[in-house]
Amino acid sequence: MPADHPPAGHLDDDDYPAYTMGRAADLLGTTPAFLRAVGEAGLITPLRSEGGHRRYSRRQLRIAARARELVGQGTPIEAACRIIDLEDRLGEALRDNEELRRRPDGPGTGDSR
Repeated sequence: MPADHPPAGHLDDDDYPAYTMGRAADLLGTTPAFLRAVGEAGLITPLRSEGGHRRYSRRQLRIAARARELVGQGTPIEAACRIIDLEDRLGEALRDNEELRRRPDGPGTGDSR
């Protein structure tokens, strides 16, 4: 089976490291150097194959694509990585906030102890 084709059990797994660096760069329309740079900036951490080669998941490719978009707009790579980190944190905080609002004992239930 080719290296870029995950086993059937991982077809729906966004975190499965299915893509080699070359394939990931091709899919993103970028270079392996760009993927190394976002890795060095700490934005994504590719898994390594037994041979030590970087492997990327679909989730990591989406993150790298966002970084590529920002860099393409003129944002320095370090700043792009920070922006994406902050966007992710904001999204997580908003989800947590919404979950708290939906709880029967959450904010807004009238219990002001």
